[in-house]
Amino acid sequence: MSGRGRVVWDESLTRYDFGPMHPMAPVRLQLTMQLARDLGVLDTLDVAPVPPADDALLRLVHGDEYVAAVRGAGALGSGYDLGHGLGTPDVPVFPDMHEVSARVAAATVAGAAAVRSGQAAHAFSPAGGLHHAMRDRASGFCVYNDVAIAVAWLLEQGAERVAYVDIDVHHGDGVEALFWDDPRVLTISLHESPTSLFPGTGFPTDIGGPAAPGSAVNLPLPAGTGDEAWLRALHSVVPHLLAAFAPDFLVTQHGCDSHYLDPLAHLALSIDGQRMAAEALHSWAHTFASGRWVAAGGGGYAIVDVVPRIWTAVMSELAGSPLDPGTPLPEGWREYALERTGQPAPFHLTDGRHPRVVDWSAGYDPADPVDRAILATRRAVFPHHGLDAERD
Repeated sequence: MSGRGRVVWDESLTRYDFGPMHPMAPVRLQLTMQLARDLGVLDTLDVAPVPPADDALLRLVHGDEYVAAVRGAGALGSGYDLGHGLGTPDVPVFPDMHEVSARVAAATVAGAAAVRSGQAAHAFSPAGGLHHAMRDRASGFCVYNDVAIAVAWLLEQGAERVAYVDIDVHHGDGVEALFWDDPRVLTISLHESPTSLFPGTGFPTDIGGPAAPGSAVNLPLPAGTGDEAWLRALHSVVPHLLAAFAPDFLVTQHGCDSHYLDPLAHLALSIDGQRMAAEALHSWAHTFASGRWVAAGGGGYAIVDVVPRIWTAVMSELAGSPLDPGTPLPEGWREYALERTGQPAPFHLTDGRHPRVVDWSAGYDPADPVDRAILATRRAVFPHHGLDAERD
């Protein structure tokens, strides 16, 4: 195995573009890669171009009729409701929609392939993490479900167990649905409560199909949850389940729309809390999955203040050389961000927070809404993994 991490990226991925009024602006990726370059992070990683896309990869999770609909969508242009969730305000049609979306999937699979072969220690697909796409439907800004395709590809290549951990503020509903009844895949999603946020799914009692009870894990947290409570939830559930499941690979989605500045959601994490989550997931990949870690981007709509900072920190973690949180952001990058977006950029990598991690072993408060959410999830799934929800 190479000691270096790999980022699968080229500028063609910025063509995944729903238009100037859509919140998922591709400039967030360009700002991220430029910041990582300016801070020297890319010098410590292998940056690999995206390989040619292959429709056979898409068909690992998507139906033929849906792939054909996406292929035809780009030729029709905007203003059409094409069915399959295409041509909606969330998923407007854009030129070459099939070709560009397929390349996003190819990028994430290429990262998985590099980790599987040992060519890379870990891999990151910054344009990926499109976790809402279903077998036959686009949803939530997502056309093809690249992370689910990567998981399915790993299984096809012989992996016996794959764990998927999703820390986007929105429920990872597409990945969960695609592996709902597959005991080889453990899907874990930490997200804002479905009572207050799209897609309105992901309750603690949603635990997988009859052939795979406990394979779907949902930890919905109340609006306003901040760093310490969120990190408590992560540490009180995820490592226990990874230890019991013993995956061959860990696939993670790093949507950063849980930040307090994100305009589309209502959690209150800082860059520092999000960075600590990436650190924990990296550590757990080594502890529970022999270091085989495949990471992807995801949501995040504070395109200057949040996305570039946290995904640059994720890449530095991937490289094994985490940046000091107090690192100042280069003036040249701040000027570039202002020129590209008209928005002033922050001055440092950190938000100046120093959250603690207090996990379940310290005891719990039944009056605390986050502790109640954690306990509900533990009670729903821990017994299926031979764990004691009250103590383990």
